[in-house]
Amino acid sequence: MENRTEVTQFILLGLTSDPGLQVPLFITFLLIYVITVVGNLGMILLILLDSRLHTPMYFFLGNLSLVDFGYSSAVTPKVMAGLLIGDKVISYSDCAAQMFFFAAFATVENFLLVSMAYDRYAAVCKPLHYTTTMTTSVCMWLIVGSYVTGFLNASIHTGDTLSLSFCKSNMIHHFFCDIPAVMILSCSDSHVSELILLYVVSFNIFFAIIVIWISYTFIFITILKMQSAVGHHKTLSTCASHFTAVFIFYGTVIFMYLQPSSRHSMDTDKVASVFYSMVIPMLNPLVYSLRNKEVKSAFLKVKSAFICWKKNMQAFKV
Repeated sequence: MENRTEVTQFILLGLTSDPGLQVPLFITFLLIYVITVVGNLGMILLILLDSRLHTPMYFFLGNLSLVDFGYSSAVTPKVMAGLLIGDKVISYSDCAAQMFFFAAFATVENFLLVSMAYDRYAAVCKPLHYTTTMTTSVCMWLIVGSYVTGFLNASIHTGDTLSLSFCKSNMIHHFFCDIPAVMILSCSDSHVSELILLYVVSFNIFFAIIVIWISYTFIFITILKMQSAVGHHKTLSTCASHFTAVFIFYGTVIFMYLQPSSRHSMDTDKVASVFYSMVIPMLNPLVYSLRNKEVKSAFLKVKSAFICWKKNMQAFKV
């Protein structure tokens, strides 16, 4: 038997080794993360405070914001620490936790986008039956199903990846513990693990894309049948934000995971990973809020209430 020393920690090589880029990248990612946290948690708070937003659409959007905050927080703080103080070492257990939570929240987002597509289909194509179709129990089942599927999926991939032996290099050519990047380091046969990753992720993605494609096919057919130009514009504006989020999310995920490991370029994967791990969680609340009159109205209402409360507190002190 060959003596082997199992890896107990990993070293994240990060996005770049150029010292001149460390500070600019840190500032960039710090701004992205601050916008992500404020945008997503602000969206959740806004939905909770304004009763007008207590509808299925915003129920899904609130959970989407929670998920975006979750998987961005699983990655970005560690990346910023590596850029600022050069802390690129991550323990085996921390790497496993990062891998698990990122995979879990990303998968939950996958199925939340499917649920939101179905919600838009029900709202546009069956408006008279919308309240009976998207009941509270239906929304709860869709949300719970998304979380259960996401965490089960993450358990499968994380458990399968960590069942491999890591006794060669502990240098991860990535800025976080992504499953494909960690699998490459295995000194045991990872062919079966790669196939499991490919098949499960393929099923999740193509199932989601098929459901979303069918939903939007019916939506566009309904739009074409509309006689009112105002109805056209309102329906398209309602669906445009979701469609944009779908395009960005699935474009980067397909690029990352649905290709054999032999064709993976780590440098290219890093750039794609920045989009789906940092940029998309920042963009989603902006896309859904800036184009939405109800969200703007709710924000102005909360802002007015805060200003009024502040004036009352100042008057009370006087």
